[in-house]
Amino acid sequence: MLGGGGITGIAWEMGVLKGLGEAGVDVRNADTILGTSAGSVVGTLLLCRDLDELDSEQNKLSDKALGGTFSPGAMVRAIPQMVSTGGPIERRRRIGQVSMRAHQWRGPDRVEVIRERLGVSEWPPGRDLRIAAMNAETGEIVVFDSTSGVDLVRAVAASCAVPMVWPPVEIDGHFYIDGGVRSPTNIDLVTDADAMLVLSPLPVSTTRYHSVRSQLRRAGALQRVVITPDREARWAMGYRVLDPSRSPQAIAAGIRQGIESAPRVAAMWPSN
Repeated sequence: MLGGGGITGIAWEMGVLKGLGEAGVDVRNADTILGTSAGSVVGTLLLCRDLDELDSEQNKLSDKALGGTFSPGAMVRAIPQMVSTGGPIERRRRIGQVSMRAHQWRGPDRVEVIRERLGVSEWPPGRDLRIAAMNAETGEIVVFDSTSGVDLVRAVAASCAVPMVWPPVEIDGHFYIDGGVRSPTNIDLVTDADAMLVLSPLPVSTTRYHSVRSQLRRAGALQRVVITPDREARWAMGYRVLDPSRSPQAIAAGIRQGIESAPRVAAMWPSN
């Protein structure tokens, strides 16, 4: 389970995975990998690149071309929707509507930028990679995989389309935004795992129902390890999650935490 957390979250997660690998724990043999937002990028690279390439891939992804356009006015309009009455799906739908109005006719350019940076065009064959996004028109969470008939890069771009920062992504006539609007991790979308590893750069939630603890309980995995940025890593990542200049520090902190966490992960993780 690879959670969202912006550009610094991508760097930290890549670092953790590389650190685990250096300590002898290669988690690429997971039966299922679910990525949300930043995690969708990391999951794609994890299955399509060697672990030794993660540093260089992060440097490519840190290019300023990936920087988003923040609309303060749109954010002000979105705040009432986040705290408005109605159920969680209705609130998410309203956020989606505000996001669609804030950015118009800019989706395709963003998709092509991500396609160039990922250097990947096909779903990894024989692997269960799942990518969580949110339908901006309905507020419902959607999980794309290789059987969905959706272009992999477009699915990743949709999952990473942070509301009011990047434009919604059109897929088959519908518009999608960041799956992290529902939850930064979406752990409870996978309920058939015996062992579960969760990387959560942003272990926060707007509701108790979607907290990491509550989602883990619903997921029901008998063994689980959750890794979140420790104090040193949070300092390295900074508070601006879309700041690419923080990537080197974030990936270094992730490598350290990955090495430190390796014994816990190895204790539950099946060997290759």
